Amino acid sequence: MYYKIGETLQECTREDIKNGDEQYVVLLTSEEWKKEKDSFDMGIDLEPDTAEILTTKAEVNYDSLTGSFCIPDRSNLSGEDKKFAFALDEKGVVFIDDSGAAEKWIRDVQRTRKWRMPSLERFLYDFLEQIIKDDLALMEKYERELDDMELAIVGGDEEDVTSERVNDIRSDIRDLRIHYEQLADLGQELEENENHFFKQENLRYFRLFSNRIDRLRDTSVALRDYTMQIRDLYKAHLDIKQNHIMTVLTVVTTIFMPLTLIVGWYGMNFRYMPELEMRWGYPIVIIVSVLIVLGSLLFFKKKKWL
Repeated sequence: MYYKIGETLQECTREDIKNGDEQYVVLLTSEEWKKEKDSFDMGIDLEPDTAEILTTKAEVNYDSLTGSFCIPDRSNLSGEDKKFAFALDEKGVVFIDDSGAAEKWIRDVQRTRKWRMPSLERFLYDFLEQIIKDDLALMEKYERELDDMELAIVGGDEEDVTSERVNDIRSDIRDLRIHYEQLADLGQELEENENHFFKQENLRYFRLFSNRIDRLRDTSVALRDYTMQIRDLYKAHLDIKQNHIMTVLTVVTTIFMPLTLIVGWYGMNFRYMPELEMRWGYPIVIIVSVLIVLGSLLFFKKKKWL
């Protein structure tokens, strides 16, 4: 797929790009890139392999800028990342993608953007914005879920909260934070403009993108800390609940210890135990046992152990 950068992205042919002076955007599969890479005259030997793409990065070459994108799937952050490569110079940018992700974002830019001052820098800014456009809403969704968890724990409904879900959110936020750090490095590489591919007045687009990435990264760090607080709060409430159970068990054991002593004492059945021959011996033992239980309960209540 071939596009010229005008007021909008305008689809064109390969010949239009070769014969024209406009900056361009090209989307190729890895097989198409192998066949056509020499026609772009970028002086690079880029052989993108999806399996080898592990990070989002940019590398400065003598007469080109190359790199890769490794984008977490926002609908399933623990799933497989979307991976593709790119190469650019002052004339345009080529995306080498077999996943279809770059095509979607390019079409979104084509459909939603119209530029008064079109440029390669403005396209790159809008393309990068498409990658993170829904991230703030995603962060807010996680924050609301964590707020609900906190309210449930404080309200004593910790059964509605699972440590597995908290850990899943923490893992997702960690993946996003790493992704933002890589995007920040990419934005910095573009802004440095080492090969002078970009106009100085247009470097502001990359600064804007870097600033937004910094805010998203700060938000992700704050949310990650929040998940740790929720986890600690959840653990503390479980400990309190377990301590309360242990307290009840201890109180019950303590109450029945004197009764166990009485049972053991009178279970000896010595011949000359006077209580065995008393008419009121049995009722007296019952009354004494009840008084022991009531006295113990009042004592523990006074000490606020119950």
